[in-house]
Amino acid sequence: MNVRTRATTWALGLTALLALVVVVSAGIGHVTIPPRTVALILLDAIPVPVGISLSGAVVLPMLGAVPAPSVELGSLVSLSVPETAQIIVVSVRLPRILLAALVGFALATAGVVMQGFFRNPMADPSIIGVSSGAAVGAVATIVLGLSVPFGLQGAAFGSAIVTAFVVYMLATEGGRTPVATLLLAGVAVQTFLGAVISFLLLQSGESLRQVVFWLMGHLSGATWDEVVMVALVLPLPFAVLLAHTRDLNVLLLGEEDAHALGIEVERTKQLLLATASIVTATAVAVSGVIGFVGLVVPHMIRLVVGPDHRILLPASALTGASFLVVTDTIARSGAAEVPVGVVTAALGAPFFLYLLRTREVRSP
Repeated sequence: MNVRTRATTWALGLTALLALVVVVSAGIGHVTIPPRTVALILLDAIPVPVGISLSGAVVLPMLGAVPAPSVELGSLVSLSVPETAQIIVVSVRLPRILLAALVGFALATAGVVMQGFFRNPMADPSIIGVSSGAAVGAVATIVLGLSVPFGLQGAAFGSAIVTAFVVYMLATEGGRTPVATLLLAGVAVQTFLGAVISFLLLQSGESLRQVVFWLMGHLSGATWDEVVMVALVLPLPFAVLLAHTRDLNVLLLGEEDAHALGIEVERTKQLLLATASIVTATAVAVSGVIGFVGLVVPHMIRLVVGPDHRILLPASALTGASFLVVTDTIARSGAAEVPVGVVTAALGAPFFLYLLRTREVRSP
């Protein structure tokens, strides 16, 4: 079986698993809804064009008022579903579930790239301080009451990108960015930003609860606007990373061998680092700091499908989406909701230790 066939098979299988997880998760909560009813609600909610009508008019030069066509949307199928259940699923649960899937998709994607980039299975999306940078922006906005474009999410995203850029500049000398230097610069910047966050926590006063909740990672209060925003941002960087999976494979051989095989090493490293940082910043901006997804999922999938990034990247991304949907469902299903970051850490850390004890750690 060639690589393309294997990648397609894994992608289709994991997409089906994700769809199943979404349907089951949407039925779980204080009001239980059967999976069959959830599936019917989701089918009924899918909009499709059902016709074109002429409504209103637009004024064109030399032509005057011209009727403007508009597309009429309707349901894919006309099904009779309980109205209360439909409101619960579509308006309350589905935005949160889809946001969890997108965030998990992003974190697992960035985790794969960082582990390949640093040639270290212990690397994760926050290794160069992107998550810490986002946390500083978010915490500062909450504690100091800053007014920034796009609110809390904009502050977190912007500070995450600035942090990644600063780390890269600190590690670059003479047009080269040694991986070891980049790693050390990331650790140093993370330590400094951790001190900044601690200082802001001391000044937080009545906003302490909100700050801690954000730092633990959460998906409560998810809206359709956030889902649409993340869904619009992620496809392009993911496509860029998917197009460079062969380069990631070659980089595993070492920079000298990669250069000998025709890879523009420094340019490729810049592209991979920038794109993975954008993906991570997008996820952290809407969910806070959620750990272990970008560490455990790529490592777990690598044990199953092997180190070829052409298969590993899409398989890990889809598995990360399912994993975070499951953990968030657990987080919101108890008597009192807990931040999803607590659940991912509680499940991810023991599982990762189990892998370390029972199987050899396989390098990217």
